[in-house]
Amino acid sequence: MVKVKDFIQRFEQFAPRYLAEQGDPVGMQIGSTQQTIHRVLVTLDVRPEVVKEAIAKKVDFIFTHHPVVFHPAKNLVTDDPQNAMYAELLRHHIAVYAAHTNLDSANGGMNDWLAEQLQLQNIQVLQPSYRRRIKKLATYVPEANAAAMRQALAAAGAGQLGDYSAASFSYAGTGRFTPDNGAQPFIGQVGRAEAVAETKVEVVFPEDLTNPVLAAMFSTHPYEEPAYDLFTLDNATGEQFGIGRVGEPSKTMTIRQFAEFTRTVFAVNGLRLVTHNPDDLVKRVAVIGGDGGKFYPAVLQQQANVFVTGDVYYHTAHDMLAAGLSAVDPGHHIESIVKTKAIPLFEQWAQALAWTDVTFMASTLSTDPFTFISSTND
Repeated sequence: MVKVKDFIQRFEQFAPRYLAEQGDPVGMQIGSTQQTIHRVLVTLDVRPEVVKEAIAKKVDFIFTHHPVVFHPAKNLVTDDPQNAMYAELLRHHIAVYAAHTNLDSANGGMNDWLAEQLQLQNIQVLQPSYRRRIKKLATYVPEANAAAMRQALAAAGAGQLGDYSAASFSYAGTGRFTPDNGAQPFIGQVGRAEAVAETKVEVVFPEDLTNPVLAAMFSTHPYEEPAYDLFTLDNATGEQFGIGRVGEPSKTMTIRQFAEFTRTVFAVNGLRLVTHNPDDLVKRVAVIGGDGGKFYPAVLQQQANVFVTGDVYYHTAHDMLAAGLSAVDPGHHIESIVKTKAIPLFEQWAQALAWTDVTFMASTLSTDPFTFISSTND
């Protein structure tokens, strides 16, 4: 039986909450982490029509990119449409979890999805903000318990090396000890020296998994007093995280052509182009999903001449033009790519963790509040 907390634990190995921008209300928002889940709806926004969809599809868990509770409720009066929506979710036992700017900064997350959709090459983090340190755990167990220990540590997230999981190293040795008075040894007798055939199991893991990895080690280890080494690796650079992505276009295009290409690949009916030089060639492109205009100084530092982001403000657009930067604004709703990109990732985890009774589905509704009206000249 998979619970909400199980999904959160796995997801936050991928996109830790500490990657979120300050003040961003990511994480569990409605319901209980102890709730069992069977049907998961993935959506960009949680709006009343999405809640109706979830109820009709008998969903018990919603994964959303945009937080449903972005501003604290001042009361719980259900005359307010937002409060009424919260009440509907609770009434139907639908839990809600939000991954916003932590998913934006995660490697393989939102901004990588957008960069790939734009077919950018040599993709790099636009503005690095955090490097996750790597730790190593070595513990010594009886030979017969080594396999169980490796499995437990892998289940806690240790041993993830790039596209490989459950990586570890083991070698045989002899453990020696003498149980003193008061000890309750798993092997041996009080006051008698013992020599035991043991296996040393070594794994590496990101520092934020220290507590669950140690908990897995202690709960699996048969000894009353496990022996283990834990240290930070100075020779491992660790994973780099940050907001936005930057790369080169896959083919030669003018800025005007690239804007049309952007409109096409994101299937939007219209967009805004900010440029003084639409016929210049695109040299380097930065992309940030959502409202990323404030990051344009980082775009300039990365020597990009085109910036793709949503919700560009009037005065910010003028500042970009003055700095010689062109911007393509396809809107905030292009982040709905989460509905198609997250599900294969979740299904991969479900297969690895034997979550056989969990189904993931994408919301079929558009939550874009804007409609583009084109004018024609007679």
